[in-house]
Amino acid sequence: MKLTGTYRIPGVRERVFSALTDPAILCRCIDGCEELTRVGEQTYEARIRLGIGVLKGVYTGRAELRDLRPPETLALRIDGKGAGGFVSGEATMRLLEVEGETDVVCEGQGQVGGVIAAVGSRLMEPAAKQLLNRFFRALAGEVGAAPR
Repeated sequence: MKLTGTYRIPGVRERVFSALTDPAILCRCIDGCEELTRVGEQTYEARIRLGIGVLKGVYTGRAELRDLRPPETLALRIDGKGAGGFVSGEATMRLLEVEGETDVVCEGQGQVGGVIAAVGSRLMEPAAKQLLNRFFRALAGEVGAAPR
């Protein structure tokens, strides 16, 4: 499954980049995140409780920030599992300053397996897009204003 999107965040890209790499802010922005603990230089373990379609349940996993080039780009690798199966994926984010605000251009791909793939394959892409939209709306609020 491929996901792409551009999200306008109020604030200069240095501030947005900083927010995208701050575990406390990320924990508040990730829908259902109960815990985000640093276990390495740019590696985190997470516990997330989801309630979207077949994704319902508690998922645990690891996220790693890669290829950090502040304030321009970063990459993310995730691996998680729960009772319904597993999810893994990679994404890159480019931050473009536009009139004092920042466009975050995301390109990613993910894989799911187990019951969630067998039962909910048609629902996965809309659910993932919904989670991304919620994340960037919350990030915009953290950085300073509601998204446009």
